[in-house]
Amino acid sequence: MTAVAIDNVVEQRKYRIENIDFLRGLVIVIMAIDHVRDYLGAGVVAQAPMSDDASLGTYLTRLVTHLCAPIFVFLAGTSAGLMTARRSPRELSYFLITRGLWLIVIELAVVSQLWTFNITGLPFLGGLTGLAFQVIGAIGLSMMVLGLLQFLGARACLAIGILIVIGHNALDSVWPVPQMGQQNIPLWVGLHAQMGFAIGQLSFYIAYPPIPWIGIMLMGFGTASLFNRTPVEQKRLFLLIGLSLLVIFFVLRGSQIYGDPNTWQAQANGWLTLRDFFNVTKYPPSLLFTLLTLGVGCLILTIADHLPRLLRSIMITFGKAPFAIYIAHLLIIHSLSVLFGMYQGFEAEQFLTMYFLFPEGFGVGLLGVYGFWLCIMVALYPLAKWVSDVKSRRKDWWLSYL
Repeated sequence: MTAVAIDNVVEQRKYRIENIDFLRGLVIVIMAIDHVRDYLGAGVVAQAPMSDDASLGTYLTRLVTHLCAPIFVFLAGTSAGLMTARRSPRELSYFLITRGLWLIVIELAVVSQLWTFNITGLPFLGGLTGLAFQVIGAIGLSMMVLGLLQFLGARACLAIGILIVIGHNALDSVWPVPQMGQQNIPLWVGLHAQMGFAIGQLSFYIAYPPIPWIGIMLMGFGTASLFNRTPVEQKRLFLLIGLSLLVIFFVLRGSQIYGDPNTWQAQANGWLTLRDFFNVTKYPPSLLFTLLTLGVGCLILTIADHLPRLLRSIMITFGKAPFAIYIAHLLIIHSLSVLFGMYQGFEAEQFLTMYFLFPEGFGVGLLGVYGFWLCIMVALYPLAKWVSDVKSRRKDWWLSYL
């Protein structure tokens, strides 16, 4: 291979990795807005952002943050797909299964406690210690499944992923949906419906039913080869895919034939009709939710190169340290809610719980939420830069687990 050809290969690989890091960093930063809104927002801003009582700004804030989880899970599959160029199927399987298990342990042992700051027992759970299976756990379980299915090859994984994403809403009419306080629910129900159950002193809650997330990760793995194309080809393909996904979304949502259990209705006010139209289901992510979010994600990739260089560089830096930023931002946001609550005259103990149980009268409006968010991201940037630099300088095996 000539020196020019080698340079072209290196440049294309750099481009594809930067694209992934940029989009991953963007959704990490956007995700933080949602969590700041949860923990520092007041009233409707925090508790009911998609309701008719919410302001347009609050509604749009929540709608935009819907992008985060599907894109992040999809890119986790994409990254695994690109690893096939430097790892054997057996090596990749071992990595995905062990890293997936590690993420589930972190979700239950660390992240769950950052949400509540309470390991001794939560009153609203009858004194039990709460453990939540959320996005990190869903990524972990999806990785473990991918670790087994990747032996079938990228095309098979893509086909299975598409089948899951398209077909899982057919379960909506037959799959049991547990009611609050319902006892003795079979664990398999949590594969496609939110549910809680207790084991001894521990109360588990499955907030992210894993079946659809597994499908999304499999699709990311199956389409990883798109990032091997030249920059021009990537833009053309992502534009075509993004527009196609959004057209299918509008056709299915407009006709209400299939794809989401939450139907929409024409309202007296046009804005309310649009709000209802785009209010698609995240738990679990419906076909329409996935089409909308991944479609927008593909379009973002087509314009990434045209964004200001400084903004792109910042997002790439955050995208190289997603795990560290996820853990750190939860710790900072919840800590700030405790301190700000005390500043507003509340007791610190009132914030050692889930955000939806914070005392009435606490918090700031939407403008304040964005102010807190901006300050937090500025404070977190040095951490992201340090982690990014460490990963660039060193190739220790354990860094792949962070």
